Amino acid sequence: MSMLRSFFEIGTDPALFAGLYISQKTELCKEYMGKYPVISISLKGIDAQDFSMARKFIIRIVNREARRLQLLLNSEKLSPTDQTILSDLLDRQMSDEILVYSLLEMSELLYRYFGQKVIILIDEYDVPLAKANEQGYYDEMAFLIRNLFGNALKTNDSLKFAVLTGCLRIAKESIFTGLNNFKVYSITNVMFDEYFGFTDAEVRKMLRDYGLEDHYDTIKSWYDGYRFGNKEIYCPWDVINYCNDHLRIPAAPPQNYWINTSGNDIINRFIDSMDNSDEKKKLTRLELELLVNGNTVQKKISEELTYKEIYDSIDNLWSTLFMTGYLTSRGEITETDGNLYELAIPNCEIRNIITERILTRFRADIRKDGETVRKFCDALYLGQPEVVEQVFQEYMKKTVSVRDTFVRKPLKENFYHGILLGILGFKDEWIVRSNQEAGNGFSDIMILIDNSDTGIIIEVKYDEKGDLEAECKKALQQIVDVQYTDLFEQQGVHRILKYGIACRRKECRVLLAATTEQKEK
Repeated sequence: MSMLRSFFEIGTDPALFAGLYISQKTELCKEYMGKYPVISISLKGIDAQDFSMARKFIIRIVNREARRLQLLLNSEKLSPTDQTILSDLLDRQMSDEILVYSLLEMSELLYRYFGQKVIILIDEYDVPLAKANEQGYYDEMAFLIRNLFGNALKTNDSLKFAVLTGCLRIAKESIFTGLNNFKVYSITNVMFDEYFGFTDAEVRKMLRDYGLEDHYDTIKSWYDGYRFGNKEIYCPWDVINYCNDHLRIPAAPPQNYWINTSGNDIINRFIDSMDNSDEKKKLTRLELELLVNGNTVQKKISEELTYKEIYDSIDNLWSTLFMTGYLTSRGEITETDGNLYELAIPNCEIRNIITERILTRFRADIRKDGETVRKFCDALYLGQPEVVEQVFQEYMKKTVSVRDTFVRKPLKENFYHGILLGILGFKDEWIVRSNQEAGNGFSDIMILIDNSDTGIIIEVKYDEKGDLEAECKKALQQIVDVQYTDLFEQQGVHRILKYGIACRRKECRVLLAATTEQKEK
């Protein structure tokens, strides 16, 4: 949206677009570049617990845009009445009457001053509605937005055109009732499909420009995978942030950049719906396992939802996850129903967000079962690998399994690593360290038990070949070869327990190496 503003707005610097594809369209640039007054607002930051505060935030946004018009205050082109209107738009105590007409009156002032119709850009129009729905003041917010946008977009003779962006389709949303000549381009449309993000060719060029070509496979697996219309698209926010970070720290691991741009309330509701007693609102564990393991599920998608409807059923949640980017299409099943799609998790980043929520939910369940936690931890301390194996396998049956598709072996190991940390985190008197530097490497899990002169080392492996015991032995050998015990020995710990744990789907094997005490005997 900032690009559109820069292109159309009067006074723009043509050098901004020099050398870009658009600059080759000389007739188009001659007609449109720098020719129009522009009103540009973003509603992304409207996140308030009540309507009163949300309304104040919107007033600040209008104030901010009105300040760009202050040069008009002393213009002879505007009447004293017009200048009074502009002063009202700068008032932080704006009344409802002034607020709902603010964008309309702003465009009228610009039209009179420049003699050219106005372009209005409204980014993330639906964020106030989403937040209002979460906090319980949706009807008040919908009424305000309906009047604010309706006045600016319906019968505004000063308007050239407007562009709005949002997560949900806006055709059905009640705030746009009666709006004429309205065009909606969603993620299923082929028109403009390649412009919603970065194409593969654009990402390759960016990596070449910054000397990061060796990072292509990582970026593709983490941030590609979205399907818009007929095009496969990368998330531009992720790609830009990844490149920025790796220009400074080339060896930095990939990050979940997208998680910081969203409250993730929708994905939390989605996963938590597995506990719902209402079958119409319940997600099945099998469906979630299929998704996190790189498979697809067939679901009917409705793009005509309002925010008040998104939690009404699990079907609506599926549609919302699709429209908000947590899921993407792997193809439409047109033979049976034009709204039936093969849905999948687009990439590693979104999969990490989802699996982290699964682990969060798992940790919450652990709190309810203190007896099992004690049994597991006591077995670890007493050197009873058979009991550790039995209890850990019980835990694995209660959560989603990670199978041998879609993700690489280290990421599968991380998932089971996360389950172990979730269990161990409830042993208050134990000091638990994950990926602790020790010896010549980094141990998966190291535990120091207070007042017992005992340390526990756990190395986790994922079994891809169907030989759990062999993977356990590899884990134990790694503890020896990389000298993970050095850290405990330097601290004077005399009893060191070394566990190798191998996992595959919902199975595990646990082996215990001889302890230091046993060797001395």
